[in-house]
Amino acid sequence: MAQTGVTFNSIMSDLQARQFKPFYYLMGDEPYYIDRITNWIVENVLRPEERDFNQTILFGSDVNAAQIADVARRYPMMAEYQVVIVKEAQYIKNVEPLEKYLKNPMPTTILVMCHKNGKIDGRKPAWVKAVRTVGVLFESVKLKDRDLPPFIEGYLRARNASIDNKSAQIIAESIGSDLSRLTSELDKVLLSLPENDRRVTPQVVEDQIGVSKDFNGFELRDALVNRNVFKANQIIKYFDENPKAGSIYVLLPLVFNYFQNLMIAYYCPQKNSQEALAQWLGFKTPWGIREYMTGMKNYSGRKVMQILGKIREIDAKSKGLDNPNTPPGELMKELIFFTLH
Repeated sequence: MAQTGVTFNSIMSDLQARQFKPFYYLMGDEPYYIDRITNWIVENVLRPEERDFNQTILFGSDVNAAQIADVARRYPMMAEYQVVIVKEAQYIKNVEPLEKYLKNPMPTTILVMCHKNGKIDGRKPAWVKAVRTVGVLFESVKLKDRDLPPFIEGYLRARNASIDNKSAQIIAESIGSDLSRLTSELDKVLLSLPENDRRVTPQVVEDQIGVSKDFNGFELRDALVNRNVFKANQIIKYFDENPKAGSIYVLLPLVFNYFQNLMIAYYCPQKNSQEALAQWLGFKTPWGIREYMTGMKNYSGRKVMQILGKIREIDAKSKGLDNPNTPPGELMKELIFFTLH
């Protein structure tokens, strides 16, 4: 759907070089990148004194395509460009006036349409072609859980800070894939770092985000990977006594994702190569691949299949199926015992 080769980084690179397109259609389920691009355009294309007359914010629920096209055809006043931002673009149904506008767009207008939590209507090929011909069609896709630690590392590195693998995993698993919330928490961590020590450690994560450095999802997975019975039971006991620290509804997907990937790893033709295994599993980097190599040593393929079946059983019970009164903590203990024995 989106243009080949168009990425967030490529768009930002062109913007920073002031190589503007007359039209940007930003869509997708991850609002973070849509907001980043839009905010840069709002804050950097025009000087502050030029914005009153040359920057317009519209909402798709309040205007139609013809009105947007009329605004886009205006000339800037005492500025090189005018900027038109259309939020909630998904509410624009009849796009024919915009298709007509894109046949001859104003070179002095930068029109940005923000379509969050959805995509452009692929049943309108003329509209899609018009967007791609003169502008940028960008799809902002949610990151997969396995891509969050590298994202965290890159975000901090760009701000002159570093983080170890464990800390990145802890943050990723405790906050999840909401990038707006994730970056907000990372910014809070960055503010806490002294100028002479820009390292994010598990202790920093515990102090600033409130996730125990010893009892968290990362440590539980590590215990399962290495079949550390004592450590796994310690963590489950902690979660049982501190439900806010980790519930069954958070831990089950974490455990399932690992063993699901471990099952896939068994079919890799070159399972002894970290790079080949990363590619086989669809990882962008070999980050975290060692735990799958260790898992294949500690679990047979048959056992992994049984564990996946048990996880589905526990998931059903946690939702009340064939389970009149077993509490979530006991269900999690049952799963951990089955996994490790």
